[in-house]
Amino acid sequence: MPHAPDALKHLAPNVFAMVMGLAGLSLAWGRAEPILGEMAGAGALVLAAAAALLFVALAVLSWIRWQHYPEALAADLKHPVRHAFVATIPVSIILLATCGVSLLGAQTWLAVLWWVGSLLQLGATLWVATRWLSADKAQGLTWAALTPVLLIPVVGNVLAPLAGVTLGAGTWSTAQFGIGLLLWPVLLALIFARIAAHGLWPERLLPATFIAIAPPAVIGSAALQLGGPTPLAWMCWGMALFFLLWALQIGRRMLAQPFLIGFWSLGFPLAAFATLSLRLAQQHPAAQAPAMIALALASLVIVLLGIATFKGWREGSLLQPEPVALIAVAGSDQPPRPQ
Repeated sequence: MPHAPDALKHLAPNVFAMVMGLAGLSLAWGRAEPILGEMAGAGALVLAAAAALLFVALAVLSWIRWQHYPEALAADLKHPVRHAFVATIPVSIILLATCGVSLLGAQTWLAVLWWVGSLLQLGATLWVATRWLSADKAQGLTWAALTPVLLIPVVGNVLAPLAGVTLGAGTWSTAQFGIGLLLWPVLLALIFARIAAHGLWPERLLPATFIAIAPPAVIGSAALQLGGPTPLAWMCWGMALFFLLWALQIGRRMLAQPFLIGFWSLGFPLAAFATLSLRLAQQHPAAQAPAMIALALASLVIVLLGIATFKGWREGSLLQPEPVALIAVAGSDQPPRPQ
C-alpha cells in the first residue's frame, strides 16, 4: 500500500466527519425499526459499533499526529476554514452517546460520555466565536471563513436534547439547544452575504455546501424530543429539504474533482434529514415513502463514501497536503462581483 511517510501529518480533524456520518446513519436506521422491523435495529447496532471503533482509531491516530506533528495541528487551528472542523470531535462524542441511548437506554456511562461531549462542544463553540472578536484579521471573521463549515458548532449544540432529555439533563439540553438556535440564523445570513459579495467557496469545499441541511434537520428532531409541536418539526423538515435541493445544484461540479475526506460532509446531513423524516413518518403514515427514500439516499451515499475512502487509503491518495489555492482561500482576496 503506497503511503507517503508523512501521511499522518495531513490527518486533519475533519476525518471525524466519518464518525458523524456512521453515527447519524445508525440513528436513522434505529428510527426505521417501526417500519422495517428488527433488521433495521440490527443495522443501527452495527453502524453504531463501527462508528465507535472508528472514533477510537481516529482519536489514537490524532494523538500520535499531535505528538509528531504539533505544527500541523497548530496550522489547522489557525486556518480560516479548517479550524471549525475541531467541533467534529465533540459532535462525534455526542452522537455516539445518542446512539448508545437509542440502543441501550439511559446508562450512567452514557451520561458521562454525553456530558463530556456536551461540555467540549460548548468549549469548541465558544472558542470559534471568540476568534471572531480577534484583533488579528487573519483570525477574525473574514469572508474566507464564511462557509457552511462554521455551521458544525451549531449542529453540535442543537444535538444535545436527542440524548440529554433521556439522560435526565433536559434543562441543560434546552439551554445548549438555545445556543444553536441563536447562532444558526446569524451564520446563515452571513454565509448568504458572502455568496452575494464573493461567490461560492473554493471547489474543494463544495461538498461542505451539504452541511446546511444538518441544522434544520437536527433542530426538528430535537424540538420533537423536547416536546415541541409537530408543525414546527415539519417547518424544519421543509427547510432541510430546501437546502438539500439547493445543494444538489452543485453536484456535478463537486463530483468533477478527485475524492477527498471533505466529501464526508454529505454523510451526516443526509442521515439527519432521514432521521427527521422517519420521526415524522411515525405520526403521519403518508410520509413513510419519502422517509424511506431519504433513508435509502443517505445509506447509499455513505456506502459509496466508505468505498471511496477505503480505495483512497489503499492507494495512498487519501491524506494529502492542502493546495496553496485553498490555504489562500478565495473570498478574502477576490474583488466583489461587477454590478
